[in-house]
Amino acid sequence: MKKRITFLLITASTALSILFGPDQLIKCRTKLKLYNTVEEIPHNKVGLLLGTSKYATTGQINLFYQYRIDAAVSLFTQKKIDYILISGDNGLIEYNEPRTIRNDLIKAGIPSESIIMDYAGFRTWDSVIRAKKVFGETKFTIISQQFQNERAIFIGARNQMELIGFNAQDVSKTYGARTMLREKLARINLIFDIIINKQPKYLGSTIVIE
Repeated sequence: MKKRITFLLITASTALSILFGPDQLIKCRTKLKLYNTVEEIPHNKVGLLLGTSKYATTGQINLFYQYRIDAAVSLFTQKKIDYILISGDNGLIEYNEPRTIRNDLIKAGIPSESIIMDYAGFRTWDSVIRAKKVFGETKFTIISQQFQNERAIFIGARNQMELIGFNAQDVSKTYGARTMLREKLARINLIFDIIINKQPKYLGSTIVIE
């Protein structure tokens, strides 16, 4: 009985460490690199806007999407970034996150010449690594909700990049429950990506942002 209890305790402790360890590590290592207001955030040449779908499964506008658009526009209009690098999924002909985001940014008043497209940002990992290896940027601002900014900044730090994050408005806990569950799993997966030094799905020729 004692051996069984000990085994269960060790198993439970290991499971909790795997589940919550990466989450706490990422939060701890990135908290000083996050900004919530335009006034306090430093200027960077490039803001990396992380893509997501425009519409939720209900058919309504995805609030994660809308708030990221608002954040990017705010940074640009307040001259805290000079270019917006949109990185998102374009894995299917009928699904093109960067193009959709670009159209909405232009509607919001962002000049087209200040927008750069990355069509191979299938994951946060790919978006951050491609910003360095394809676009030659090692110091820039991540634009997303805080949870994704934390993970992106952590990825950057592990790849000799100097990143900060501008936190777009968050959603309610109820609205974002599924996303936050996926985030917990993504943080566990991130540790394995770092261990194996995973590379983006696609790279390609260098593109200079200027």
